[in-house]
Amino acid sequence: MAIEKKTIRLLILEDSQNEAERLVSLFRNAGNATRVHRLTSSDDLAEALHQSWDLLVASPNSSNLDPLEALNAIRKQAKDIPFIQMVEGNDADAITEALALGAQDALPQGEDERLVLIAKRELANLNERRARRLAEVALREAEKRCQLLLNSSVDAITYVHDGMHIYANRAYLQLFGYEDAEELEGMPMIDLIDPADQASFKDFLKNYAEGSAELNCGGVTIDGKTFRANMSFSPATYDAEPCIQVVIRAEANNAELEEKLREISSQDLVTGLYNRTYFLSLMDGAVNQAVSSGRSATLAYIEVNQYSTLLAEAGMAGVDLLLTDLANLLRGHFGQQAELARFGDDVFCALLAEQTPEQCKEGLQSLLKKVEGHLFEVSGRTLQTTLSIGVAGVNEKTAKAQEVVDRAHRCADELPGNGLKIYDPADDLRKAASQGNIVAMVQQALEQNSFRLLFQPVISLRGDSFEHYEVLLRLLDPEGKEVSPGDFMNAAREAGLAEKLDRWVILNAIKLLAEHRSKGHETRLFVHLSSNSLQDPSLLPWLSVALKAARLPSDALVFQFNEPDAIAYLKQAKALTEGLAQLHCKVALCQFGCSLNPFNTLKHLTVDFVKVDGSYSQDLTTAENQEALKTLLASLHAQAKLTIVPFVESASALATLWQAGVNYIQGYYLQGPSQSMDYDFSSGDE
Repeated sequence: MAIEKKTIRLLILEDSQNEAERLVSLFRNAGNATRVHRLTSSDDLAEALHQSWDLLVASPNSSNLDPLEALNAIRKQAKDIPFIQMVEGNDADAITEALALGAQDALPQGEDERLVLIAKRELANLNERRARRLAEVALREAEKRCQLLLNSSVDAITYVHDGMHIYANRAYLQLFGYEDAEELEGMPMIDLIDPADQASFKDFLKNYAEGSAELNCGGVTIDGKTFRANMSFSPATYDAEPCIQVVIRAEANNAELEEKLREISSQDLVTGLYNRTYFLSLMDGAVNQAVSSGRSATLAYIEVNQYSTLLAEAGMAGVDLLLTDLANLLRGHFGQQAELARFGDDVFCALLAEQTPEQCKEGLQSLLKKVEGHLFEVSGRTLQTTLSIGVAGVNEKTAKAQEVVDRAHRCADELPGNGLKIYDPADDLRKAASQGNIVAMVQQALEQNSFRLLFQPVISLRGDSFEHYEVLLRLLDPEGKEVSPGDFMNAAREAGLAEKLDRWVILNAIKLLAEHRSKGHETRLFVHLSSNSLQDPSLLPWLSVALKAARLPSDALVFQFNEPDAIAYLKQAKALTEGLAQLHCKVALCQFGCSLNPFNTLKHLTVDFVKVDGSYSQDLTTAENQEALKTLLASLHAQAKLTIVPFVESASALATLWQAGVNYIQGYYLQGPSQSMDYDFSSGDE
């Protein structure tokens, strides 16, 4: 599904087959999966227009079909297909004529880089138009549903413009004793307010600004009876006109309880700050304010560094104390200038209204120094930590609150440690350009079968007769240099190619493993699955066929995936592990031990091997870290899981790992990744 979304459906009007193929290669090399049709006649165009297309690129001239005829046919059928006309030479008159006739753009033939940039722009504009049309349809449907909900609501709801009723639902009519909404249309709302409260009601409306507010006052029914009520006011739109929504609830005696429940539902129970859900609603409000009123704001995404180490050293209760202390420090630092929330296990967020990222920079740098120098007292021990702060602005161009959160999150993740990074839109442009090149390299490597597989031994400390290797995928750029695995994996995932990569690795690993085992080796391979493959229901039947074709024992493959992916797609991961068990394949869970409750995830999965997170083996010189690892391993062994510790980089770690009872170890101290499965496993035998 993801691949289809990324595919460009391209029409090319070009007599030369070779030139048409060159244009297709141009788009594909720019990182676009492309489905192409070359137009050969008027009838061919008429037939093609029965389908959906994203772009038409026309050569200067064609003996089969005049470009102007093609453009007119598109306009007559009201098809939204961007038309790019190429012209001979740098003929300004021809370019102007093409634009005047309705082409989205025109350019000299042969300016390939410019063509790609124009195409990307027009495709982005097309996607915006399509999204807008879908949004308009969704809006109409939503308005219908909202109208039904308003009419059936048990709360009394009215919409008021300039103090006059413009809509009232049934509950509102019943509350005030009216039979028909037409009786209220054009009537001032103040006429339904107790005379004793009319002056305060009038003052309230005069001073009401956009935002949510409440008022307690008396209402008067049509027969003169009065009652006390709570009125909630909020900005709204009715029939495309700005107005005020008023929700009226008869006054009850449990107001204090309701307020307490509202407060609890918005709070993080550990720190007392806002929780994630409530903070996201604040972000939505900030985006609305920025778009409608031009009021900018800034989000600071604050990550606690070395969280897994702190968790291992202090335990959950100790970390909660540290986070509470840190929350108090944040309150003292920001005061009333920011809305603060605990956004995740190790993440805080601050929303600073009426400030740009640059205006916040100095204050946030000051916060970094405060936390770096702060001594956290936890159960008689002193701990220290630092922060990584990603910053992103909320402005009138912001479409969604989640975009701002994602930008700030990325900035924080890109920091090596204690530091601050402000989101720069230019970074996205540079990254997009770089990513386009990487995607093109990935597609070419898939087509030409030119990826490289490396193998790193996973060595048993308990006398296992099997030889184990982890399979690692590598990509070389045109100059023969390795592309960072993180870069090309991320680019492939965003381009919808992750499942293809996984299957390429599986097929080639099976082929190499079959050859290696035919020489008498009892070898197993650990093969990584992406989050996309976790969600792919076609993987299991495909894998069953692939294993049978290779005549390879199913237990010769160990499929591994990350704990964060398993948590995000737990239902799919559970189904996949059960299916792999039925195929008699082995399963490994990687990066284990850093979530709040890792064993809760493990309960749902059929897993044979557990590879603990690398943070557990990075510093085994301290007694606390050794104890944390031993405790984790003991719990895993109690559940009959085979354990793997990665990143073994020194001889001193081996004795500790042996004493801890670990089953397998892996790391550069033993052997780095190699193109051959040539490790001498017998050298480690006792």
